Amino acid sequence: METNTLKMNGTLNKVMLIGHLGDEVKMHYFEGGNCIGRFPLATNEVYINKQTNEKITSTEWHNLVVRNKAAEICEKYLSKGDKIFVEGRIKSRQWQAEDGTTKYTTEIQVTEFTFLTTKKEFDSVKSAQNLESKNTNFETPSPSNPENDLPY
Repeated sequence: METNTLKMNGTLNKVMLIGHLGDEVKMHYFEGGNCIGRFPLATNEVYINKQTNEKITSTEWHNLVVRNKAAEICEKYLSKGDKIFVEGRIKSRQWQAEDGTTKYTTEIQVTEFTFLTTKKEFDSVKSAQNLESKNTNFETPSPSNPENDLPY
């Protein structure tokens, strides 16, 4: 019987996050047609301070990078505040700033993603609920959801 084993010399670099976009997807296009999209993702941890019994929310920000077709899909359908599930790997990089200093950043290179809630989807559901509440013949309108037709 064969078992699943790690093929990367026993190491693993895998990240799974569920969070909300902190900004719009920023696109950068390269010669040859490739592109990347970047956006910040916020994840929250909520806990109770035992001394004060106060509810504390701690937010962690993650810099996400998506490439090519995935970047174009994210740019088209995602907006600030949308909730998304992503899988990817942590990548650190450095570069020289204009002033000569070395800058460092850590990013999540996204390999898979699932939209959980998008503002476009929320607005279409809200519109359908408004139509439904005004509909006097008790027929339920069918809201259109183009996001569900995505080929990914």
